[in-house]
Amino acid sequence: MDITAYFDPQTSTLTYLVSDPQTRDAIMVDPVLDYDAAGATTSEASINRVLADVAQRKLQLRMTVETHAHADHLSASQLVKARYPGAIVAISERIRLVQSRFKGIFDLPADFATDGSQFDRLLRDDEVVTAGSLSFHVIPTPGHTPACSSYLFGDIVFTGDALFMPDYGTGRCDFPGGSAQALYHSIKDRLYTLPGVTRVFTGHDYQPGGRPLRYESTIAEQRSANIQLNDQMTEAAFIDFRQRRDATLSAPKLLFPSVQVNIDGGRLPRPSTNGIRYLKIPLNAGATAGGRP
Repeated sequence: MDITAYFDPQTSTLTYLVSDPQTRDAIMVDPVLDYDAAGATTSEASINRVLADVAQRKLQLRMTVETHAHADHLSASQLVKARYPGAIVAISERIRLVQSRFKGIFDLPADFATDGSQFDRLLRDDEVVTAGSLSFHVIPTPGHTPACSSYLFGDIVFTGDALFMPDYGTGRCDFPGGSAQALYHSIKDRLYTLPGVTRVFTGHDYQPGGRPLRYESTIAEQRSANIQLNDQMTEAAFIDFRQRRDATLSAPKLLFPSVQVNIDGGRLPRPSTNGIRYLKIPLNAGATAGGRP
């Protein structure tokens, strides 16, 4: 099994291609659609780089999986599916919780479904998913959002925003439905019980101190050296730390555009009567929508 990582410096996001070199079957994890907030424009530069590699290597893209409904970048999953119709879009079935919460925040139309039907497949907790010759185990890791999942391919796990590199820590927990207590147990009870040699691939790398890009560690490294949640950290101490730190954080710059698109399966808003698409930006929503008052 081959793992190829693609880093988007604008959002510090990692997109991954998991592929079988014999069958050429492949699964994409967390694809990025570029979005310029100042000009309200999208572009396909990041995802085109990934898709060019798919084409050059003659891979058969079977599935795109989202670790959660991202709050810092728009998903390119629908663009991927348009070019590779066989690449179904999948996410945890708990996306329904996120859709229900944000439908009210964005005052979305009454016909906006909150049953996850915008996605081709909803993944059950602890389900083993097969796509061509590839398979993975769905590990529920809520906390950053209620719908976060990590994906275990043999001895490789993609943790999304649950675990970052050991020198950065863990994901924030102050978005609607987030929970520091849930994240503690997701990491300690689910991720840290995996074998120590398990390779960990993170959803972001923020390169603390300006260090070079890093996105791979092991469970053993995380347990011993994660600066926010290692084997020595108690539940109470982590919850206190996470809540204090989150109270100092600003909302992600692309929070509203990202969530609005991503809970709809990566679809841009429908064109208005004038043919232009519009995003809703709730004013002064404060912590209700994951920002600060």
